[in-house]
Amino acid sequence: MKKILFNRYDKKKISTLPRIIFEGRIVVVLTEREAQKAVDFLLTQPILGIDTETRPSFKKGRVNQVALLQIATHDICFLFRLNQLGMTAAVKRLLEDTEVPKIGLSLHDDLMMLSRRGEFRRGNFIDLQDKVKEIGVEDMSLQKLFANFFGMRISKRDQLSNWEADILSDKQKIYAATDAWTCILLYEELLRLEQTEDYELIKVETEDVQKNTVTEGEG
Repeated sequence: MKKILFNRYDKKKISTLPRIIFEGRIVVVLTEREAQKAVDFLLTQPILGIDTETRPSFKKGRVNQVALLQIATHDICFLFRLNQLGMTAAVKRLLEDTEVPKIGLSLHDDLMMLSRRGEFRRGNFIDLQDKVKEIGVEDMSLQKLFANFFGMRISKRDQLSNWEADILSDKQKIYAATDAWTCILLYEELLRLEQTEDYELIKVETEDVQKNTVTEGEG
């Protein structure tokens, strides 16, 4: 039976879906030594998921620097606290690596924000937004994409929390790790569907979606 995908997914349906969370190991990286060990390990992996978090600013014109860089494998996620670490040599080495594919969403924005912490040459990055367009999916948010491809809900409840807090809460850690990890799952499923063509794309008129959904932000 072919997987049914929609070019546009109705956000109203997402709240009814079962929630998915990362259940693997989460490691918070606070020092350069820890960063070196984490990067040494990560660069031995076949694929990585990547995302960033920034403390929200509620003042017009003010944009904070990236506070957190999360890098996940299938079963472990490292949270690099860049507001404490900065752009260290190890973090730069990770971002400049050209061998291991790093999968993310809206990577142009993430990489631009990361470069404000320190210049680096961009390594091997793959943006899910580019990949989904190739099969006709028009949604660009991680939450809608995961609901569309897997029928599960990624919670965005902690998106606007304080990512520069002295200690991250367990909820923040799980939220951050889930976003990076699910990028891997989406990419692997996209590859499978492209190879097998085992899907059917149903086109929904834009007007129909707008009747049932509100504008969705992405983080």
